[in-house]
Amino acid sequence: MKNRRSVFQAFTMIIQFSLNMIVPIVMCTLLGVWIGEKFEMPAITIPLFLMGALAGFRNIFMMAKKIYQDDSKKDQPEN
Repeated sequence: MKNRRSVFQAFTMIIQFSLNMIVPIVMCTLLGVWIGEKFEMPAITIPLFLMGALAGFRNIFMMAKKIYQDDSKKDQPEN
């Protein structure tokens, strides 16, 4: 039973990482396409895509940092 729980937690973490990366990229790209079509400047999509990628990397970095800090707190012995 404990093995199933760890597999489920790992699967959940993978999904969280992927969503934290994909959502900002897709949203910024769609916003760039919409702005590009509305104002006839399709080149705006590229900077917005890059901004979404940077936001996704930042989200993953912050999530990994929090997970690492939580794990290091669990490993420390209590006084």
